[in-house]
Amino acid sequence: MIRKFTGAVTAALAVLAGLWLMIAPFALGTQPENADWTDPTTAEFFTGLGVAVIGLAGALAFAAAIHEDLVSRGLVAVRERKAEPEPEPAPVAAPQASSAELATLLAPLVEALREDLNNSGRPNRQNGSVTLVAAEENR
Repeated sequence: MIRKFTGAVTAALAVLAGLWLMIAPFALGTQPENADWTDPTTAEFFTGLGVAVIGLAGALAFAAAIHEDLVSRGLVAVRERKAEPEPEPAPVAAPQASSAELATLLAPLVEALREDLNNSGRPNRQNGSVTLVAAEENR
């Protein structure tokens, strides 16, 4: 276990070293501000990038190994993923209503529409105030 921990710390230090190599030319002033990158700057930056990427991969690998070791020792409990419940089947459509049932359901609506059409040319009095019907406003 201590070897894995030491490896993880070393890999993390490698990441930090790579990051330092990437920013050193700018932090130390060896790269002019208003000029293209010099050859030493390019070499240091990309070397640092490579060291940082390899260090990050190593740190992740050591962290996974430490986790696996802790699980095998029983010090960390692994939660099992719950299977998603299967979707419920779509409900069976209700039987179609007969035309007589539809006629009784729609009768109040038809009556209300008929009244609106008959009153469309006259002002409508509601609650003591005169309101114009929408058909009058659209003309």
